[in-house]
Amino acid sequence: MSWPGDEKETAACVRRSAARIDPFGRNLHLFAEVGSTSDEIVRLADQGAPHGTVVVARAQTAGRGRHGNRWFSPSGSGLYLSALLRMPAAPLLTLVTGVVVAETLREVVSLPVELEWPNDVVVVVDGQRRKVAGILAENATVRANGDSSRVVVGIGINLAEGAWPTELSWQAASVAGLTGVPVDGDLLLVEVLAALASSVDALARGDTLGLCARWSRLAPSSAGTRVTWSGPQGRAEGTTVGVDTDGALLVRTEHGIERLTGGEVRHLRREKNQ
Repeated sequence: MSWPGDEKETAACVRRSAARIDPFGRNLHLFAEVGSTSDEIVRLADQGAPHGTVVVARAQTAGRGRHGNRWFSPSGSGLYLSALLRMPAAPLLTLVTGVVVAETLREVVSLPVELEWPNDVVVVVDGQRRKVAGILAENATVRANGDSSRVVVGIGINLAEGAWPTELSWQAASVAGLTGVPVDGDLLLVEVLAALASSVDALARGDTLGLCARWSRLAPSSAGTRVTWSGPQGRAEGTTVGVDTDGALLVRTEHGIERLTGGEVRHLRREKNQ
């Protein structure tokens, strides 16, 4: 994988943790390189892959983020994985996966990451937000022996410094670059999958309030931060006041509270009284 060791060692590590990460250790696919782990999951899903199938790759040649943006995924620099959830699409799933990644990084490598709505995992360095991980949850419904819902959750974590493209060099960061300590990628993979199993179970039980509370604790910019976005009438600006149980960002404007459910949101500054 993208850390010291090989596929056999990674697979053995996952097997040893089978009880903790179930169902995400039952059907594991390890690749040196793929176009996109999420595209590979979709291919496997089309062939009938079960709930909990996971694809992990050393490198992606066509990794992607929201709105079709590229996710830079060179070999030796990151943990790139996607998981298949055969369940109805849940609006909170992107936020829930952000909690999974942020809590795992805080616990495993003591990195004080924060979340920015909807899917960025960042660390504030000298007042500058640097992105260390991202999440992409995609829903796809297929017709095969009746209707079946499936969701693909993609996770990319920058483990080590890479030759970032110029347009990313000012905003990207890695776990090892920030902590000065090499990352045990196998351990991080297992802990991410264990946290994902627990949080997906909580989501299936309907614990939306608890999950939203966990997200909010990790996302200080979700309350009292000036943001701007593209609205129906052009650029709009307001102050964040939290998220609702559907995962929408709530923003106070001069016209009242608006719910943002998509699009690009730019975080400007925290209000001084917050």
